[in-house]
Amino acid sequence: MSDRTTVMIGTTKGAFFLSSCKDRAEWSLSGPHCEGWPINHVVGDPETRVIWAGGGGDWNGAGVWRTDDGGETWSLSKLATGEMDEWAASDPDVAEMFNWEPVDAPFTGEAKAIWSLGYSHGTLWAGAKPAALYCSADGGKKWERVEGLANHPSREDWNPGAAGLVLHTIVPDPMNAERMWIGISAAGVFATEDGGTSWERRNRLANADACQHHDHPAGPRDGETGHCVHNMMRAPIVTGDLLYQQNHHGVYRSPDGGRSWHDITEGLPSTFGFPIAVHPRDPGTVWVVPLNGDSQGRFPPGASAAVWKTSDGGVSWTAKRSGLPERNCFFTVLRQAMAVDSADPAGVYFGTNTGSVFASTDEGETWTEIARHLPTILSVETMKRGS
Repeated sequence: MSDRTTVMIGTTKGAFFLSSCKDRAEWSLSGPHCEGWPINHVVGDPETRVIWAGGGGDWNGAGVWRTDDGGETWSLSKLATGEMDEWAASDPDVAEMFNWEPVDAPFTGEAKAIWSLGYSHGTLWAGAKPAALYCSADGGKKWERVEGLANHPSREDWNPGAAGLVLHTIVPDPMNAERMWIGISAAGVFATEDGGTSWERRNRLANADACQHHDHPAGPRDGETGHCVHNMMRAPIVTGDLLYQQNHHGVYRSPDGGRSWHDITEGLPSTFGFPIAVHPRDPGTVWVVPLNGDSQGRFPPGASAAVWKTSDGGVSWTAKRSGLPERNCFFTVLRQAMAVDSADPAGVYFGTNTGSVFASTDEGETWTEIARHLPTILSVETMKRGS
């Protein structure tokens, strides 16, 4: 039978799945999953069909949900308890109402929520708020703190972004289990080449002289990009490690695994945005969703929605508006709410804080709204699997 594409959506009221056959013309929706938890990120393993959803907050605590059957049943691994647990532990009636039982949550008092997930080489990774990295070798049942990052020499200098100090981006190397990149707002990009034992901070701006100076605290200065990285992606396998990032003040490209970053914002309508997506086979094709600025409303410039595309690694950019709302558009696309699939031509997807999901099956040239009226969308990822 035809392969199916699943768009996995994290929202403020649970996880949702959009599923379609090979032509990606019709979509079916399931959810909400995960008992209505705020879900910041959903990822899946197409080989085993296991899906994980990370999230939580002050009320729920921090946790990672897992399903082995496409969302029919779920299990929860709780990394930290929340206010609900404290309330239920002291009130039997509340415990009965929530069907609550005591759990062993090893990082209570440390983690407030899980913000990002990554699965590679048999290891599941989870980024938290406040910024911390955890790993699981058994698919999310038992967790360990990555001490090399927790004890990084720069830790005392990390400053929170507007959403707090969050580890929101995990980029494993698909060819080497020892290598990975992460993004922390607002501490910047870090990389490990020894499986997380040690981490190098990588924010050096290669073309600093050509960059516009920003007075904003998150802006580039002192030869660095600015530490408020919003999202980061690795290009498909090429010579070296080609990375792209959307920063608080610009879009950057690194040909050397983050050791130097080149500003490629010129041609875009603003320096501000959250997500970035890279073509699954063409390292020069990238999509971003510029917004008008962090203090101007954080909606598309001119209230006209557009996804901007480059096919030459950021040398030039073109607005793609066909099928998107061109007037009175005030939505925001958050940092993890954009993804691509592996089809040919590649599909591109993004979700909005107003609950819509837009899809393009022609690599961003035209767009269709495939879901609407969902809760605030926090993340979008894709997974292709046999049906």
